[in-house]
Amino acid sequence: MVTQRAFAAIVLAAGKGTRMKSDLHKVLQPIAGRPMLEHLLASVAELAPQHTVVVTGHGREQIETQLGERATIAHQEPQLGTGHAVQQAESALAGFEGDVLILYGDVPFVTADTMRRMVARLHEADAPPCVVLAFRAADPGAYGRIVSEDDRTIGKMVEFKDATAAERQLDLCNSGMMAVRSEDLFGLLARVTNDNAAGEYYLPDIVMVAQKDGRVSALVETDEAEVQGINSRAELARAEAQWQADQREHWMAEGATLRAPETVFFSYDTTLGRDVTVEPNVVFGPGVTVAAGAHIRAFSHLEGARVGEGCEVGPYARLRPGAVLERDAKVGNFVEVKKATLGEGAKANHLSYLGDAEIGAGANIGAGTITCNYDGYFKYKTTIGPRAFIGSNSALVAPVRIGADAIVGAGSTVTRDVGDGELRLVRADQNVKPGWADRFHDTMKRKKAAETK
Repeated sequence: MVTQRAFAAIVLAAGKGTRMKSDLHKVLQPIAGRPMLEHLLASVAELAPQHTVVVTGHGREQIETQLGERATIAHQEPQLGTGHAVQQAESALAGFEGDVLILYGDVPFVTADTMRRMVARLHEADAPPCVVLAFRAADPGAYGRIVSEDDRTIGKMVEFKDATAAERQLDLCNSGMMAVRSEDLFGLLARVTNDNAAGEYYLPDIVMVAQKDGRVSALVETDEAEVQGINSRAELARAEAQWQADQREHWMAEGATLRAPETVFFSYDTTLGRDVTVEPNVVFGPGVTVAAGAHIRAFSHLEGARVGEGCEVGPYARLRPGAVLERDAKVGNFVEVKKATLGEGAKANHLSYLGDAEIGAGANIGAGTITCNYDGYFKYKTTIGPRAFIGSNSALVAPVRIGADAIVGAGSTVTRDVGDGELRLVRADQNVKPGWADRFHDTMKRKKAAETK
């Protein structure tokens, strides 16, 4: 950060979110597999705050459960406006001396860089008492307006309900987010009144209160997309779509090939290496890392998985949490992998379930193989040695170990360890009755002919 002063963040999250029509708190609604509040707090964390205070109202318990000890929770009841909401953080910041950023939990995509610019503006030569994050709206609608002659300092700020016709024609809008020195913040708020059309205590009014003291506040401008609030399911979907579009562009710029970008969906922490190829209709859940040169085929779903260099996944594969594919391993169509490692060059090409397993380098898992890892109470591990060959339609009943270079014959149910280099066949003897089928067909044909007469 530009300044050496301590830094604190106040995040407002007291709204009821009635337009979302959900039992889940609005700021906990997920975007790219992560609650929108967590998106914002991840950016805040880059500035290393000394304090983070989240102001809640309805659904306080949900936010407390989500954040645990990572933030101080302040409660706003009744809810009398944004200025009143910020006042609820005063006791949590008692004795704090530094800079305070005021943010909104339902505006999740404000970047750490923008936050730094806001704080830095506080410490420029003109020393503004407040810095407001502003934007130019394509459709200003009901946003509060900012009057500025130089696009750096604020002549006037006014809520839409209280604006004149001329002020409503302006496109420079107030996002509601601000940076304020701690020594100014609560003193200014104490002087804010609710003498306005809504009868609420507006946070932005501290700008005009400071102006009465002859102190001129400043603005920092950013793109409208960065400060869009999310209040409904439709807005949530649009935010998700924009986030996904940005990530697709990002990973293609980093050297990944997306065959049909609009059909690929990422999570907030997805990582793709150089020369990764992703075919259509692939979904990356949280916790996925794909190394250079890997190929993710169509209609695959990956979550909590690590895919090594040169690996191939799918089509129609599912990698669940704990799946690890080492270099050049292959997981084919309709294969599910959970908490299992496939060593370098290991293959499971068709129709298998591999759970709680360790599969050695170069091993081959035949179609229809299942690691039977669960007895209804506990999970057990299957270990398959390097270069082992597991025949099709085999059931490996854990805990069990298949040795290096061992072969398990097709159709086997293996309940005991198989040594290195052994062949294990576990199937009933084949019963051959010469001519039986011919006699059967002749009998049935005569019977059918008799019934049709």
